[in-house]
Amino acid sequence: MHPPQTKTPTAIEDQRRFWNSWNEKFREKNGRLPEVNSRQASMVVEWIAGLGEKELEILEVGCGSGWLCQQLVVFGKVTGTDLSNEVLDRAKAALTNVVFIAGDFNELDFHSSHFDVVVSLEVLAHIADQHAFVEKIARLLRPGGYLMLATQNRFVLERYSGVAPKGAGQIRNWVDAKTLRGLLREHFAIVNLTSIVPMGDRGILRWTNAIKVNRILSIIASPVRIEAMKERLFLGHTLMVLARKLTDSR
Repeated sequence: MHPPQTKTPTAIEDQRRFWNSWNEKFREKNGRLPEVNSRQASMVVEWIAGLGEKELEILEVGCGSGWLCQQLVVFGKVTGTDLSNEVLDRAKAALTNVVFIAGDFNELDFHSSHFDVVVSLEVLAHIADQHAFVEKIARLLRPGGYLMLATQNRFVLERYSGVAPKGAGQIRNWVDAKTLRGLLREHFAIVNLTSIVPMGDRGILRWTNAIKVNRILSIIASPVRIEAMKERLFLGHTLMVLARKLTDSR
């Protein structure tokens, strides 16, 4: 067992207000997804399609406006949960083929060993007790079920000048690849761990992403191969992990 991480003093109501406002501004009013989120969604859809099943029980933790849920319904029954209650009220009216449940994931009551797949995009970094978060996901998955998770890459974002200041009510606990492996180790076997969308303009990333450096590298490798290499080296904005629940995990 892991000791609980130090709790942040950020109240749940402050978090709820922040995410209601953020989702309305960046997901509902601005319907165009950034490249990072489009890549995250494409990878998750590819992973689920690779399972070769169409009757899956899928849970998306931190579904926001439900923009990904509507892509997942072709694979089975989808349940989406988020702290943003006002946003989910509107999502319920727009997406009647998805079950939406608003609330604090730590407090929501789901049946254990019920879901085949749990998806979570850019939520882990906003959780105070990350060990408890992962443990609950494992508890909700059937033995052999899959976790498909995207989270902000601390190594890159600490070296990127374009990061917005933390908002009032927002928790920011970025992890790196090593920390993510440690969080998952007790309950999951990692099938694939990589990163996507290389960026950064400080420290070593100032050089790895420099136009002149990449122009020289393009002499021996195509831009696509160069980007793929950076992603494998965990130099991308987002860490993407596909993990399977251990059969003896509770």
